[in-house]
Amino acid sequence: MKLFGHLSSTPERQIPLELSEATLSATSAELREIAGFLLHAAKAMDQLGKSFDHMHLSDTLRQFENSPALVVAVGASA
Repeated sequence: MKLFGHLSSTPERQIPLELSEATLSATSAELREIAGFLLHAAKAMDQLGKSFDHMHLSDTLRQFENSPALVVAVGASA
C-alpha cells in the first residue's frame, strides 16, 4: 500500500505526492461510513478484477461531496 495526495494550497498540481503519513480528522460516524466505503471498494476490486481502476468516496457517499477527495485505486502489487 502507498499513500498519495495533493496539497490543498496547490489543487492544480497534476502529479500526486507520495505521502509517508496520512491523518483523518473525522467523527466516529464518519469513520464508520469511510470503513463501509473501503469494504465496498474492496468487494468491487475483487469482483471487477483487472477492470477495476479507482473509486471515489464522494461518488459513493454524497455526504462527502464537500470533503477532501478520498480515492481508492489499484496498487502496483494488485
